[in-house]
Amino acid sequence: MAALPLATAEVCDANAHLIMNGELRALQPIFQIYGRRQVFAGPIVTLKVYEDNVLVREFLEEKGHGRVLVVDGGGSLRCAILGGNPVQQAQNNGWAGIVVNGCIRDVDEINGCDIGVRALNSHPMKANKKGIGEKHVPVTIAGTRICDGEWLYADTDGILISRTELTV
Repeated sequence: MAALPLATAEVCDANAHLIMNGELRALQPIFQIYGRRQVFAGPIVTLKVYEDNVLVREFLEEKGHGRVLVVDGGGSLRCAILGGNPVQQAQNNGWAGIVVNGCIRDVDEINGCDIGVRALNSHPMKANKKGIGEKHVPVTIAGTRICDGEWLYADTDGILISRTELTV
């Protein structure tokens, strides 16, 4: 089920207590904005890979149910771990968004999809296909520890991670 997208700046202003106790965290502003959906939110599914996209594709072939896939690609800038075909599948399968601590490719195709995508940058080289990685594990991206089942809220101001679903 898709979460109600919230304005991240307003969420921060209204929830100083959650920021102070660590229940609400902002990712460092290192991500580029891709995809047609600039504002998205949902429960998080985590994945840790390095220059390998087999598990990324497997996740996005599943029904998304309004979730957000958060992929810790180790910050690699040497190849893309997400491309246009899996993003189209994610859109069709009901994923709200994908956040990649790494690179993507097929940017024009991704920008045509009705899904939110954040990544460090684009790169024309494709990833390995060995299927190595860890699913549903805590990851640390952009200075923030992110756990499976937490909530992500993204808009053009930034990305917030919350331990629980937020309401207006």
